[in-house]
Amino acid sequence: MGKGGGGKKGGGGYPWWQHIKSKGGGKQQDEEPDAKKPKLTHPQTELQKYCWNNLEGAGYGSYKDLKGEWAEDEFTVYVDHVQGDAYAPPSHVRVRIPAAVAKWPDAFLLDNFRKDKKTKVKNLAAADFVQRVVNDYLRGGSGVDWTEVAEKNAGWSSSKGGDIQVDRPSQFVLQRSCVVLMREYCEVRATLALPAHGRTAEGKKAAAAFDALVKTAQKALIFQNLDHAALRKHLQCVEDQQHLRAWCADNDLVAFVGDSAILPRKAGNDDRPMDRAKVVPFESPESSAFFVELPHRGKVRGMGIKKGVTLIVGGGFHGKSTLLQALQTGVYDKIPNDGRELVVTEENAFKLRSEDGRCVLNTDISPFIKNLPNTTANDSAKTTNFTTQDASGSTSQAANISEALEAGATCLLVDEDTCATNFMIRDKRMQMLVANNKEPIQPFIDKVVPLFETTRVSTILVVGASGDFFEKADTVLCLENYIAKDVTAEAKKIVTSTKFWDSTLDGRSEGSFPALRPRRLNNNTNCAADGKASARNLRCIQYGEEEVELTYVEQLVELSQAKALTDILQLLGDDYSNKVKKQIVDESSSFSQLLDKFDSLLAESPLALDVLSRWDRPQGFYAKPRKLEIACCINRLRTANFS
Repeated sequence: MGKGGGGKKGGGGYPWWQHIKSKGGGKQQDEEPDAKKPKLTHPQTELQKYCWNNLEGAGYGSYKDLKGEWAEDEFTVYVDHVQGDAYAPPSHVRVRIPAAVAKWPDAFLLDNFRKDKKTKVKNLAAADFVQRVVNDYLRGGSGVDWTEVAEKNAGWSSSKGGDIQVDRPSQFVLQRSCVVLMREYCEVRATLALPAHGRTAEGKKAAAAFDALVKTAQKALIFQNLDHAALRKHLQCVEDQQHLRAWCADNDLVAFVGDSAILPRKAGNDDRPMDRAKVVPFESPESSAFFVELPHRGKVRGMGIKKGVTLIVGGGFHGKSTLLQALQTGVYDKIPNDGRELVVTEENAFKLRSEDGRCVLNTDISPFIKNLPNTTANDSAKTTNFTTQDASGSTSQAANISEALEAGATCLLVDEDTCATNFMIRDKRMQMLVANNKEPIQPFIDKVVPLFETTRVSTILVVGASGDFFEKADTVLCLENYIAKDVTAEAKKIVTSTKFWDSTLDGRSEGSFPALRPRRLNNNTNCAADGKASARNLRCIQYGEEEVELTYVEQLVELSQAKALTDILQLLGDDYSNKVKKQIVDESSSFSQLLDKFDSLLAESPLALDVLSRWDRPQGFYAKPRKLEIACCINRLRTANFS
């Protein structure tokens, strides 16, 4: 699973020094490049001259004069926000280069009217590539690591600040707000900690930092300065994955795992591939093999997973969960040399698990839980509108399924290891001792087939302990010493030879999966946090006095996705005068429709993520979350108001 957003020392973020290295300098081994301290040079631009001549030795408040637009012939620097002091959050800056100077081919560029999918894919891949070049250059490719120039543990009177930070990409190609490639201009967004010692501005250091940021933008945004072969490889890798995912949809497959794929990752906090010498590359079983002609890579072979119910079985430590983890990140495109470039899953696949202690808000869990104890006939509808602030394992898993279906999930990815046992199965002996009419939980094993037959939602399930699911499966794959085998026929023979009775004694299993009661997120939802909201890390959002726990939302892969989710919560908690909220929330929209509107709005253009900003300035640290993760975040806000 991708962790994203980590530090340089194996924190799980993108290893910038390994991917783009033709003209960017730096080193290609597994260590960071040596980085020198920045050198101060005489200023060239009006902004640099102003910092050099007017701000050196001035009070820190003088930096406020920098706010605004600093235009030169071939670029413009926008200082959107100036920090109040050296210890405050850093200043926000942008460097914009006109299209006539950047000279990108038109096929890569978008505007508010040009929205064809082919151009969107090229734009997405190119912006992702440019963002990696920006990281390369700032993190040592220029000879100076501008993200680390600030002195460590500097005292009050010591020099501090001067570092430049940009959004750091992971192994995945996502829509982000850091780099914008438009027909009119190209732009990179960053933060700059304006340097000082004590309360005294260091204007010359600020001038050097602005110079470095401009040179970085020129290196990355001007087309002729890029490594075109690396850009082409990056683009073709993304286009092949997009084509493969579309091909799967056209051929009734929910996923595809290419031969020779490297599925294991380097470490739990490092999403790079494990060394090939230590890995058994994936190879498809003959009965599940498909050949696909990709636009750039040509003909490839791999295992296709058909729609329906698929089991992944095998002994412990033989690779079952590793395969499932590769499938759960298959909803995203990967960079070249990731090892999983030919592992794709349909875009609305959802990783499901139990989640003890989470809140559940007005959710219909009645397909799985009914007839709670100490209820009367008049309370029979309670589980169609279920609320708790402390869900059990089974209740949380039932809610997770209902919420995923509400958000548009088309495939459930389930690992037996992280599920509530009493939610998944009830064996024959237990049914004989505790009658089904005394058990409120209707186990997943009795719902997995009706779920597909009624809603066309597939399930891929890792099991290692319960053979009862053999009866329900369309396909059974076995991992043995990391080698995949199709054992469907053997599993069905076992079912036939050991079938003494159906999986439910009283035939309670329903022939169809019932429709879920639609919910609404109320306009008066009491979830505004008075501006005090931040993504503490990838897995936790601090929202006022509340913590929104995303620990088990496993398909979040970058901190910038969590930052986007934070400001989505802020937007929904805003008063109704917010024009973006007016587009999304109305009296007649269900929660499912609200999520669809959000998804469409955020995918509309390269500038679409800017609508999430709580300030009157663009933010360069957003990555687009899927609507499934938006739903997960809102559903875990304990103060949200559903009906």
